[in-house]
Amino acid sequence: MSRQTVVIALPVAELGPVERELAEAGYDTVTVASAEELATVLESRREVSVAVLDGETDFDRSLEFYSLLHDEGRDIPALMVVSPRALERLTAHVMSTSLNDEYFARPYSTDALRWRIEAMLIRSQTVDQGGGAVIESDHGLDSHVWTKRATVIAVFNPKGGVGKTTVSLNLAAALQVHRNQRVLLLDADTVTGHVATSLGLEQVRTVVDAWTEDLEEGLDLRPFAQLATQHSNGLDVVTLTSTPLDTEILTPARVGDALSHCRRGYDFVVIDMHPSYSELNQEIFERADRILVPITPDVPALRAGVQLANVADRLGVRTKLAMVVNRSNSGVAVADMERTVGMSALALIRSGGLLFVRAANEGRTVVEQFPKERVTEDFDTLADRLLPARPAAAEVKPALRSLFGRKEPVRV
Repeated sequence: MSRQTVVIALPVAELGPVERELAEAGYDTVTVASAEELATVLESRREVSVAVLDGETDFDRSLEFYSLLHDEGRDIPALMVVSPRALERLTAHVMSTSLNDEYFARPYSTDALRWRIEAMLIRSQTVDQGGGAVIESDHGLDSHVWTKRATVIAVFNPKGGVGKTTVSLNLAAALQVHRNQRVLLLDADTVTGHVATSLGLEQVRTVVDAWTEDLEEGLDLRPFAQLATQHSNGLDVVTLTSTPLDTEILTPARVGDALSHCRRGYDFVVIDMHPSYSELNQEIFERADRILVPITPDVPALRAGVQLANVADRLGVRTKLAMVVNRSNSGVAVADMERTVGMSALALIRSGGLLFVRAANEGRTVVEQFPKERVTEDFDTLADRLLPARPAAAEVKPALRSLFGRKEPVRV
């Protein structure tokens, strides 16, 4: 299926972040600054699916855009971004013109805006024949394409031995096995990675092996999903390389693009990383939604956490960090660790002792092998804290009305 095109006409301060969010989610974005530019786009690109317009700072220009979207037999949905005080004026002009238009209030996050666009696209591909709205398969729309965009979780600490792989394996398994999420587990430790070995997966084809063949044969590089080996628990497992000597092909741009590509079709991508600040790791930091930092209650690990917080400030990813206190039942106060490192603790993982060894010897995770142990409860709790918040019951009905074409606008 060809990529859906989204036209964006927003103020400069909002334009860049919104365009990056939508491009990363797989949309073809086109920015316009005038009615003439939009007219040219519509004449040359009939596949435009939705337009994001500014309904506040330059209202008259947006009305020109709106007219073009609905002239000459077109009915291209518009998502009007407004302030609460502008909503009444906007409604008076355009609410009754098209059932497909929606409104989105400032301030907003780019992630929330992207989800609203995806809901509009789903709705535009539905029909109601009396039994409720259904997706028209004749349009070539696979419903999960619009409803899935994986949350990318990087697991990192610049110090070894703090439990990065343990957290990665068991978090991924908790999400997949206990929370019914579709998960890709990526071993991005290009030096000492052992995710596949810990899961008992033999003769795994690495990304380096596959991409080397692709380049030699002049083919496009295969996406991670095509290179995955599926574990018996349902996890898709991908290993970047089995040797640190042949990693030239793993450029940050290639790996970053592959990460963005595999957001489609998964609920989560969990990445086990090497303890370094390499350019590749910095690219993963940038692409990740959250960076989980396993820290054990000892001085070297705490110092590494302090260093990471400082580096993350310089890289502009500090807000993505969250500490996972590993071996939390060792007697050190979590509050003291939070003050020392400067990160909040997202979850506490008790020591599992030999449980991890016994599970690895069976090619399984503790979450699967010992589902009733308290350490498994800890990983389930961590998984729950990463899942999207469910809307309250009172919010569900208005959201469904909006999704399937009721007249009233959604006021966010």
